[in-house]
Amino acid sequence: MEILKRVYQNAQKYQKRIVLPEGLEPRTLRATEIILNQKLARIILLGNPDEINQAAVELGVNIDGATIVNPKTDPKRELYASLMVEIRKEKGLSYDAALELLNDPLYFACLMIKNGDADGELAGAINATGDVLRPALQYVKTLPGVSVVSGAFLMFVNDPQYGHDGILVFADCAVMPNPDERQLAEIAITTAKTAKAIVGMEPRVAMLSFSTMGSAQHPLVDKMVNATRIARELDPDLKIDGEMQLDAALVPEVGRLKAPNSEVAGRANILVFPGLESANIGYKLVQRLAKAEAVGPILQGMAAPINDLSRGCSVSDIVNMVVITANQAAALFE
Repeated sequence: MEILKRVYQNAQKYQKRIVLPEGLEPRTLRATEIILNQKLARIILLGNPDEINQAAVELGVNIDGATIVNPKTDPKRELYASLMVEIRKEKGLSYDAALELLNDPLYFACLMIKNGDADGELAGAINATGDVLRPALQYVKTLPGVSVVSGAFLMFVNDPQYGHDGILVFADCAVMPNPDERQLAEIAITTAKTAKAIVGMEPRVAMLSFSTMGSAQHPLVDKMVNATRIARELDPDLKIDGEMQLDAALVPEVGRLKAPNSEVAGRANILVFPGLESANIGYKLVQRLAKAEAVGPILQGMAAPINDLSRGCSVSDIVNMVVITANQAAALFE
């Protein structure tokens, strides 16, 4: 796919430092070999160097060129512990407790990012989403003005009449079960930024519902109407409209019929769902029944890119997400 090819080329150009806390995990090591061979990023593996190198030998993979850092012995532990205490002083975190937390690679990775020693993180092949996000939210935190972390999927639907030449972005498919109006507005804005940074598309955001422009009356409809209004107030330049049904968002003739004055209806490339339930079901329906390729979840709203993998992820999923993380880092730090 042309877009993924461009994203890969950008990653090769950026050469961002991506830390992989699950340094002993076999799929991670296989992905590391591919990433290094294709020069997609500079990889930092966390764990005992002897154990990681031995695991690589047993797998028959070459990870020469990766930086291996042992969280339990690294000389920056004391610096990171002091930084943790400063960040969490109101919570009463002690220096000794911080040192203990740094034995966990998920915490150590976040402190590397916070201290400027890495540009992004990818984990989750053997860790639950909550375990990946907890240290990220405590120490990396969210972007200024953003209160919610969300997850977007790039959906390659193999039909150029939809979205951006066959690419749609769905949100929030991963994090917030029942976002309120303000959170939905923030999800819309951060998803638009993700789409622009990674895909290069000009965002056109549809706020989805079972109603289009007042065709039904219900508090759930009001929620999407109000979220649209808040998003416009927060980002007046964003092309966003709603509430609208899915067909009104995607099909030009339906959009013209149901929302004739909308610059988004019939041309949307970003779909913001009312909640996690509908978003998760929606992306999996499209993935399975329309044979679309789903790339993600891409976590957004963090002050630095920290992405979460499914524990059933493939090697190619890890490679793709490292590339996505590198592109996010470039967009955040440019």
